[in-house]
Amino acid sequence: MRTTNMKKTILSAMLLMAALVAVTLLVPVAANAATPGITGTTGTGGTTFNLVANEAYITQPDGQGVYSWGYGCNGAPGGFAPAAVRGGFCNTMQIPGPTLIVTEGTTVIVNLTNNLPASAGNTSILFPGFAVTATGGVAGLMTQEAAHGGTVTYTFTATSPGTRAYYSGTQGDLQVEMGLYGAIVVLPSAVPSVCTSGYLATQNGKARTNWGEADFRLAASAYDHPDTCYDREYLFQFSEMDPNIHNQAHAQVVAKTGCVAGAPGCSLNVPTEPYHPAYFMINGRSMPDNMDPNYATQYPHQPYNGDPHMHPGELTLIRVVGTGRWQHPFHEHGNHVRILGRDGNLILSNSQIQYSDNGSLLPAAPALAGPLFFTTTTTPGLAFDGIFYWTAKGLNWDAYGHTPTSKTNDPNAGLPCTPDVNGYNTGAPTAINYYEWCQDHNKPVQVNPFGDVAAGGPVTLPEPNLFTNGPWFGGSPYLGPDATSRATFGTCTGTNNTTSCGTTGTTPPSGTIANNPSSEAGFAFMWHSHNEREITTNNIFPGGMLMMMLVDSREFVIDETN
Repeated sequence: MRTTNMKKTILSAMLLMAALVAVTLLVPVAANAATPGITGTTGTGGTTFNLVANEAYITQPDGQGVYSWGYGCNGAPGGFAPAAVRGGFCNTMQIPGPTLIVTEGTTVIVNLTNNLPASAGNTSILFPGFAVTATGGVAGLMTQEAAHGGTVTYTFTATSPGTRAYYSGTQGDLQVEMGLYGAIVVLPSAVPSVCTSGYLATQNGKARTNWGEADFRLAASAYDHPDTCYDREYLFQFSEMDPNIHNQAHAQVVAKTGCVAGAPGCSLNVPTEPYHPAYFMINGRSMPDNMDPNYATQYPHQPYNGDPHMHPGELTLIRVVGTGRWQHPFHEHGNHVRILGRDGNLILSNSQIQYSDNGSLLPAAPALAGPLFFTTTTTPGLAFDGIFYWTAKGLNWDAYGHTPTSKTNDPNAGLPCTPDVNGYNTGAPTAINYYEWCQDHNKPVQVNPFGDVAAGGPVTLPEPNLFTNGPWFGGSPYLGPDATSRATFGTCTGTNNTTSCGTTGTTPPSGTIANNPSSEAGFAFMWHSHNEREITTNNIFPGGMLMMMLVDSREFVIDETN
């Protein structure tokens, strides 16, 4: 079922999940995130992006269309990335602005045309962290600016990899609030060999090939360092919005329609204090809209979503940019996030580490020194790159729901788990339990993994539909489409089976209820702001800065082409 059809249905379930969630089981959604953006047109002088600042309305889940400003494409972009993502578009206004994707060492040329209303005055772009030369336009406080109808050119060299913000350098309290911000991703010019030909990179590549899954990465590493390899990536830009400021800007723009830019009386005077944001957004959308696909037609000015997926054992790179005025304490349930670098600067120690891969030594490199964070703070104007990792290690039960070999009616009974040097099953990338933590292989939650304590089950369960809203609960503490049959040992027919076979208790297993998640059951970790108001939309929960990280077993193909 497509996300656009199901997202409203799960809202009431999430009311309860917010209080109970550490691990929740949900049906997967069809729309995934990746790091979509545009590539420039390469010529003799460098790579060129033609942008325009424009006005439009963006939508919110409460039905409001909010007057805003944003950067967009001035003509067709040079291309879209990653190449596997289809249906890309870049309108003349979007929030956030187009994600600019370049390679380290590239000369970047950005031509900005100002198509904002005349009364909005000049506008500009700042590219923090780069030595920028600005030509054309008119002198501004922080950089050269494009006057109404005019163009300014910014030129810089993408000197180091990583994720950075860009935003307006003109009357930032108003123009950034109105939506003039975006991200630039610089890819490493030399990916460390371990990230493409090392043991785990090779095995993960074989698993991806076996299950028919495309590669949606922009590169194989985030930086020029062997500890920054990754298997999957997502870009999240956090911002807030005060609709009162936007409404006042719109009213003044309408009142000054037809005025001559720069003439007396032809300028906005919008108070930006006191500041009372009512909308809290990830990539320009509030939950549940951020669960819809990238480039969904219903969001012509909000093309990017926030809907991460991963498989156990994958190194998932999250690129995070803070915009607006407030810090947003964002909590990624499931594991801590290892910070790699901030604003394109790797966090390194003074010590050197001799790296090895499958027995072969790699050149020594400075050790990473970024912290592990339980909650990552998004700071206005700053960005970070981090790695999220989840393997089921430490759960003390078999997350894949295997059954002992004596349960002969189970097709997965006795499925081997051969540990590598780190204890994971990576030697068989075609296995359904690829990257299983082998110490927990064949460990059930209990003999009866479902049901009330009185019936031999693990917990006293609430009424199932109240607890889960029925249709979107997987009904099993295991991964995979046949998790329920594996967990309950299927139908007991053979002499080797015990009386516990087939016991389910009161919680409905997957595949038994209306609109059931019969094709897949994954672990859903709620990722959300730890400021409770920021997981609301105009003070209504759930909404705002909230999304779900879905951890899916390998046989579920994560399709990020939409």
